[in-house]
Amino acid sequence: MSPRRTRTLEVARRVDPVTGSLDGKLVLIADDDRAIVNRIREHLAEKKYRFVEAFDGTQVLTALREHKPDLLLMDVEMPGLGGVEVCRIVKANQSETGFGFVPVILMTARSGKTAKVEGLELGADDYLTKPFDLLELSARVKSMLRLKGLQDALVEKNRELDKANRELDQKRQELLALSRTDGLTGLTNRRHFEERLLAEFTRSTRYRSPLSCLLLDIDHFKKVNDNWGHPFGDLVLKEVAQVTRKVLRDVDVLARYGGEELVALLPETSREEAFAAAERMRAGVASLRLPFSAPGKPTVDVRCTASIGVATYPGPGIDAESALVSAADECLYAAKQNGRNQVQQHEH
Repeated sequence: MSPRRTRTLEVARRVDPVTGSLDGKLVLIADDDRAIVNRIREHLAEKKYRFVEAFDGTQVLTALREHKPDLLLMDVEMPGLGGVEVCRIVKANQSETGFGFVPVILMTARSGKTAKVEGLELGADDYLTKPFDLLELSARVKSMLRLKGLQDALVEKNRELDKANRELDQKRQELLALSRTDGLTGLTNRRHFEERLLAEFTRSTRYRSPLSCLLLDIDHFKKVNDNWGHPFGDLVLKEVAQVTRKVLRDVDVLARYGGEELVALLPETSREEAFAAAERMRAGVASLRLPFSAPGKPTVDVRCTASIGVATYPGPGIDAESALVSAADECLYAAKQNGRNQVQQHEH
């Protein structure tokens, strides 16, 4: 819109109309009759509003995009795009990416209830018939500006509420993750593992698909703590957890079961596949070289090994999820008894 055809009067700063003041609110006056535009602007100027003027429908749409007015006061009959078409466009684009909510007061020289009903049905918020009383015009403009202020306040509150809900959901997810995670190793904790175990065993039973459980225990872990200290023992646990996690799939569940024991749940995994995975875990632990250093002493590479028990459903005596873990635990005990650093598997 050219400077000659558009004039903006800057006055007092905007104030939230909910508090009582409408100073600085921006009114877009659109009419092809300049005398009417000037008359409206001069009458409303004492209210300390600001004004933008337009003289056809195209200019109205341009002013809406550029100036974001608080109210559109528009004649129905204008060159090119008339007020009816502009009103329809404005009301169809009330999203935040469009024009937003802009109250529309239509003005027309057509009299009668039919014209008024037609204007309101088009989405106009109010309707004035020319010639109109300037005091009535002022009252209706004030009413629509308060409506705009209330709507803007509601939008802002909803935006704040959405933000608060997103933050709350994020915190909820973080707390949920913490409740499912072992603080030392970062693995799933035992409680969440048992929830997953029940779900996976139920699914495996329904579809008759294999489900394998691996129970791992670090060999002579008490000696690690006694010889090198509990902080180093914690480091060993974290390193074993990492190397074990690397040999498993994303769909597998790996948890700290208690103390120096880890447990893994492998859905859709046969006996042969489970044994191979356990061997990779055992070899990964055996390959670890963890440097230990103390003041005044040379650095020492500490090595450790693990024993693993493996059980697979369906299998003899495994008729519940607890029986699957118990079978893996029995095999782990057998691995310990047979010399450690080995994998023992539940027999079929």
